[in-house]
Amino acid sequence: MADLPTFELSDGVVAAARRARGRNLCPECFGRLFGRWGHGLTNPGRAARLDAVSGPAPPRGTDPCSICGGAFDRLEVWADRSVRAAEGFEWRRFTCGSRWDPERLATEEAVWTEVGTEWGESMRPAFNRELGKAIEARCGASGGTERPDVVLLADLPVGRVDVTVMPIYVRGRYRKLDRSLPQTRWPCRRCRGRGCDTCSGTGKTYPTSVEELVAAPFVRAARAEGTRFHGMGREDIDARMLGRGRPFVLELLRPRVRSLDLRSLAADLGADAAGRVELRDVAAATAEDVVAVKEAAPEKSYRVGVAGPVGLAKVNEALSLVVGRTIDQRTPTRVAHRRSDRVRTRRIVSATVVDAADGRFTIDLRTEAGTYIKEWVEGDSGRTDPNLAALVGAPLRVEYLDVLEIHDQEG
Repeated sequence: MADLPTFELSDGVVAAARRARGRNLCPECFGRLFGRWGHGLTNPGRAARLDAVSGPAPPRGTDPCSICGGAFDRLEVWADRSVRAAEGFEWRRFTCGSRWDPERLATEEAVWTEVGTEWGESMRPAFNRELGKAIEARCGASGGTERPDVVLLADLPVGRVDVTVMPIYVRGRYRKLDRSLPQTRWPCRRCRGRGCDTCSGTGKTYPTSVEELVAAPFVRAARAEGTRFHGMGREDIDARMLGRGRPFVLELLRPRVRSLDLRSLAADLGADAAGRVELRDVAAATAEDVVAVKEAAPEKSYRVGVAGPVGLAKVNEALSLVVGRTIDQRTPTRVAHRRSDRVRTRRIVSATVVDAADGRFTIDLRTEAGTYIKEWVEGDSGRTDPNLAALVGAPLRVEYLDVLEIHDQEG
């Protein structure tokens, strides 16, 4: 059973109410002077209760409230503006806020001081609450701060409502089977994405990417304005991502449609993705999943094909010297333009030769997250120490690299 309203009219409350009379306050603002006194009443309800003991307020006339400027009298107008501002977008949950003239907020503080109330509720949260109620009554959506679809900000000095459409998050795992496909859109280095002769006006270094192929059906269905792709790390462009695939979160920006059949869309990557990208375990996600994906650092398993003039026995001997031990890797030459130049310590967990013939051999290995496999094999002019080429005493070249598994669900 809900608690009954309580509003004890102490001498201090009554005295403050009498001092507030004649200040041309609307019922909302008068009641808010005592908004933190008692519970279970609306602010106009508090005002009515005080009228009975402190005497009714003088007629307000046509002048707007001296504190809110008539904002609470126009709540229905603001609710209508809010709903119209969000037209064209599907939304079932919302949060509303407001922006006020600082001078009006200062006026409120001054009135509190002059009246001598210790129980005032600021008009900003009160307005937000009452506006939320009016929007709920108007369109049936649910107001609150828990995962809103839209944020409605009433800009009172300007007289408009600004709408922030929250993203839709989709998580899953992708398998990349194409050795010519980057993970994300790669802007043309010459024109930086604007379009030039070098990129044939596309603004891109590569025609497409995992992000673009994966996002296409979701963008069409959601009528989204753009995407952000968050992967649990990334593989080299010429490396395949096999096994269960790489975890990712796709962020759909300013979607107009939110009711999506994710499984159906995951199966509808289209002809462009056929034989190149596959999706698994697609499901709805949240912003917290983005953080989890970006902060994860699981071990990874690889298969690397190596060419070099060295016998199997020498390779096995070299592997026995590094398995279970750490290596120092200075930022590789090939990524030094976009990563800070420092030494990172990584560990080779396991390494086994699974095939060898005619100056070529294949190694399956498991490493800590962030290990540069090609540099560990080839040495990168000594920037990885120890490296396999130095240990076998012969130049080595990586012919191919596959990510076999990302061990994010272990432990």
